Amino acid sequence: MALPVTEVERELRHTRRVRFEGYKRADGLWDLESHLTDVKSHDNPMKTGVRRAGQPIHEMWLRLTIDRHFTVLDALASSDAVPYPGGCESIAPAYKKLIGLNLMRDFRKNTKQLFAGVKGCTHLTEMLAGFPTAAIQTFAGEMPEERADGRKPFQLDQCHALDTHSETVRKWYPKWHRKTKAAGGA
Repeated sequence: MALPVTEVERELRHTRRVRFEGYKRADGLWDLESHLTDVKSHDNPMKTGVRRAGQPIHEMWLRLTIDRHFTVLDALASSDAVPYPGGCESIAPAYKKLIGLNLMRDFRKNTKQLFAGVKGCTHLTEMLAGFPTAAIQTFAGEMPEERADGRKPFQLDQCHALDTHSETVRKWYPKWHRKTKAAGGA
């Protein structure tokens, strides 16, 4: 359901789009790609010159190659449009530091530490936050929900709807449903 129409007149000034795509590779690995664009609906004066309406201020790409265990095996960053040409895109090689990280084990925390402040690009680093869930969606249907080792499905207790105390889990995953704890009880 879309947001309700506002009662106040307004004018579009800025559009940011972030897209994620997941690819299954012929060699058994997976590529996850993210593309970010920032576009103004008006001419935007900047220190480096005026960006005309519709011209991207940012157009940036990130590709992570991962294995079935969500471990990053390769990383590549690229920028087609930046506000400070010659400066912004020079940080791209730093994103090779992602190699060896695991998307399911403290990925967001680790990337904030690796690329905080001047150690990274604000926009590329923000894009990284979406990779764990993009990976899960890419793998959906590729791996069974019920694990062979008997552990609960990986998605349970990872969001509000899939809390193992919830009605949703009671209905769709009854084996894993837990009764709600009594108030003040253990």
